[in-house]
Amino acid sequence: MSDKSIKIPGPDHPITVEHNPCRVVVTLGGRTVADSRDALTLREASYPPVQYIPSKDVDMSLLQRTDHRTHCPYKGDAAYYSIIRGGERAENAVWTYEAPNAAVSNIKGHLAFYPDRVDSIEEMASPEAGTF
Repeated sequence: MSDKSIKIPGPDHPITVEHNPCRVVVTLGGRTVADSRDALTLREASYPPVQYIPSKDVDMSLLQRTDHRTHCPYKGDAAYYSIIRGGERAENAVWTYEAPNAAVSNIKGHLAFYPDRVDSIEEMASPEAGTF
């Protein structure tokens, strides 16, 4: 669809993507869905920060792709997954930008989780982060 707008982040709508020095663990129903030391933290305007976890660090066997799609003019088209055995709460709980806009191209191959659709998204300080 060519009628989708593409916007460039700037002073009125800043977006930054940085490596998260912490270990990020996502759980649901007593199971670890994701566990990464390579997460990226995306900060966009006044929204809460979002952890984007590399797909290699996500238990993809727990996810099922859905037909749900959304479009963000700053990031691109998002595809969604539900977490199997997570019930209604976990429907479309995970999203990814498979072909993100250039300004956020480093989130390609990463997945993000809605905090209210999982039990926890925990950031654990690591020795590498210099917090010990």
